[in-house]
Amino acid sequence: MVMAKTPDLKKIMAKIPDLRTLMAKAPNLRTLMTRRNWQLTAAALAVVIVVFFARGLWWSDKTDARAQGAGGRVVPVEIGKAERKKVPVRLDALGTVTPIASVALKARVDTTITEVLFRDGARVNQGDKLFTLDCRVMEAQIATTEGILARDQAQLAGAERDVSRYTDLVAKNATPVVNLDNAKTQTDVYRAAIKSDQGTLDNLKVQRSFCDVTAPIAGRISAANVKVGNFVRQADLTPMATIIQMAPVYVSFAVPQKNLPALRQAIANETATIQAAVPGQAKRAEGQVSMIENAVDSTTGMAMIRATMPNADEVLWPGTLVTAEVTLRVEEAVVVPSNAVQVSQTGSFVFVVEDGKAKVQPIAVERQVGMDTVITSGLNGGETVVTDGQLLLSNGLRVNPRPARPAGSGEKPPAS
Repeated sequence: MVMAKTPDLKKIMAKIPDLRTLMAKAPNLRTLMTRRNWQLTAAALAVVIVVFFARGLWWSDKTDARAQGAGGRVVPVEIGKAERKKVPVRLDALGTVTPIASVALKARVDTTITEVLFRDGARVNQGDKLFTLDCRVMEAQIATTEGILARDQAQLAGAERDVSRYTDLVAKNATPVVNLDNAKTQTDVYRAAIKSDQGTLDNLKVQRSFCDVTAPIAGRISAANVKVGNFVRQADLTPMATIIQMAPVYVSFAVPQKNLPALRQAIANETATIQAAVPGQAKRAEGQVSMIENAVDSTTGMAMIRATMPNADEVLWPGTLVTAEVTLRVEEAVVVPSNAVQVSQTGSFVFVVEDGKAKVQPIAVERQVGMDTVITSGLNGGETVVTDGQLLLSNGLRVNPRPARPAGSGEKPPAS
């Protein structure tokens, strides 16, 4: 086993300079350190300058290369056509469905309910029997009155026989004339009694008819507020049920007063039609504008419009908030797909494809109709416009056009 050699401590200590010697040489050391610091600083500045110029040259080369690459790059885009065609002039507004007729069913006699003959929320027709009320008291009164009427009719018949007999006797001077006059008076009394009895009987029959509650209009009935066994009164504030007419119905909405002249002209020309749709539903109901309120609301500057909707299939439900589209007229205009229109700080514009390059074309937009936008200036119709891929475009950049995909197709565009 070889042992490691231990260093000689005395020799090491002898090599360490004496403190007094270092202090004597301190001025020379300070001068030496100052020179070295200046040399290091100068070298660092030289390195920074060299790096700065090298980076500038590299960035300049990269920018030139990027510009050259952009000039040669082709951007894939989807295209559509600017068309000149007939488009409708419309007014859009939020409206409310209101029923034309609504009936609250109330008792017209004080009695008890014996039958409820409808299902809550069911559709009922005019004349359908809905409630049956207890009518036994009225039927008894009718029978009594009919008996009184029959008695008075019999008495009238006897009085008329007396008149006939006294007339013959007076002609033969067999009886005083006063007897004949009394017989005639008695006849008139019985005739009056019969009229009174008949009136009382008719009134009781009318009261009896109130015990059969029928539907005065066709529509949908609400839930029954009272059931069998409940006692109802004429003075009750809560109706037994409510019927609302479902077809036709009104759609009421407000439009700005500036649109009134065009709307009134459309109504005069019988071209004003309306479509109403419940938000979230694709099915629409059609109708006609039937009324303009006779005054504009001075606080809002809006005029209330009412349209009549046939609503045979009950698309519109009373009280529902709907979107109303009023078509005033149809006119010819230039339209482009709405997704082709872009907006910048200077206004609206589209990218027009000419000779395989994209060109920025400023336009003036009038309104949007469905998926198309009506253009008043900037396009004449027939131009090819970019509908997708505008984020990668700039003026004069080359493009690789392809037809626009159908909405909702879900197909991926082909790679270029």
